[in-house]
Amino acid sequence: MIETGSIEKIAYDITELRSRFPILGREVNGYPLVYLDNAATTQKPSSVIDSLSAYYKGYNSNIHRGVHTLANEATEAFEKTRKSASEFINAGEKEVVITKGTTEGINLIARTWGEANIKEGDRILVGAAEHHSNIVPWQILAEKVGAAVEPIPLSQEGILDREAFKSMLDESVRLVAINFISNSLGTINPINDLISDAHHNGSIVLVDAAQAAPHIEIDVKAIDCDFLAFSGHKMFGPTGVGFLYGKYDLLDQMPPFIGGGEMIDQVSFNGTSFLTPPLKFEAGTPNIADVIAMDQAFGFVSDIGFDAINKAEKEIVDYSRSRMSKIQGLKEYGTAEEKIAVFSFNLEGIHPFDVGQLLDAKGIAVRTGHHCTMPMMSDLGIEGTVRASFAVYNSMEETEKLWDNVERIQKKYGSS
Repeated sequence: MIETGSIEKIAYDITELRSRFPILGREVNGYPLVYLDNAATTQKPSSVIDSLSAYYKGYNSNIHRGVHTLANEATEAFEKTRKSASEFINAGEKEVVITKGTTEGINLIARTWGEANIKEGDRILVGAAEHHSNIVPWQILAEKVGAAVEPIPLSQEGILDREAFKSMLDESVRLVAINFISNSLGTINPINDLISDAHHNGSIVLVDAAQAAPHIEIDVKAIDCDFLAFSGHKMFGPTGVGFLYGKYDLLDQMPPFIGGGEMIDQVSFNGTSFLTPPLKFEAGTPNIADVIAMDQAFGFVSDIGFDAINKAEKEIVDYSRSRMSKIQGLKEYGTAEEKIAVFSFNLEGIHPFDVGQLLDAKGIAVRTGHHCTMPMMSDLGIEGTVRASFAVYNSMEETEKLWDNVERIQKKYGSS
């Protein structure tokens, strides 16, 4: 476990922690890599990488179906990750479905619960700043059944507007699909209040927690959501792994997502019966190695602890906002008080793509574009932004380097 309070400004030993990530030691364009594209995907510690190798070298086997030693070892390791995921969000193990990621989890709900429960004339409310993966599946569903998808407006600060949301609620609203934290803006939505409002209206709530998982503690019982999805690769785990939480009574009532091996009880040409959740939704051979390695990512985050993570992140947020306020011609998008260290901005007179390239020339990796939130960008009247998104391994030195270079670019190429 990392000792907290080991240095003055960061709540853990940042040098020791960074040493766990092999990629952070490389150079880009002759400069030390400053990786600030963590909202897209995070880097992986050696423990995760080593776990992948250990599986393939030592006990590669299919799971759940074998009685031999390798199959038992692989199954035990696979299910250990499910247990870690359930503990991570305070859910029951039978309430956690293993998926390929947040996108698949949301699509699973749309194709199962959605097709069984959303009817013609129903309304689905989604946040105006949702990722496309929490918009498009509902649009596909709505077109199929004759429902409507409507956006919940944002406040000036970029938070879902609770009063506007409450005014939209009526008996036709069957589902509310909202993010816990915006991937473009970094703002933390008042999730407890929004879920309470929706439930008072009789609506089901799905939470996209892809951005929340590596930054803040998630307790599905405390927030009382009906469904919640998140991805492993955004919290230091492998790609192709995700987790879908659903209240068990809802999962139990839902039809299967896809059919095949693993999810069946009995199969005959007279009919087929299915297993109970979560296996009912896990047909076929899963991404075994990466799911097993994901257990190391849960352990990594748990060892540090969210108190330490939040303390360090607040320092980065406070410092960054101080620096941004002094750069003439910089416009920040998403100015909520409650936010994670994700900064979306533009420099006057410079296209965000050019800013991204100029930063990359100095070894600083940021993301530019619409960040899969095109409707929100359209509402803002812009094509996209520069997004710098931080993770637990980013140092204050890297934070300073980012804003020093943004200021240099603005002075050299921008207008104000």
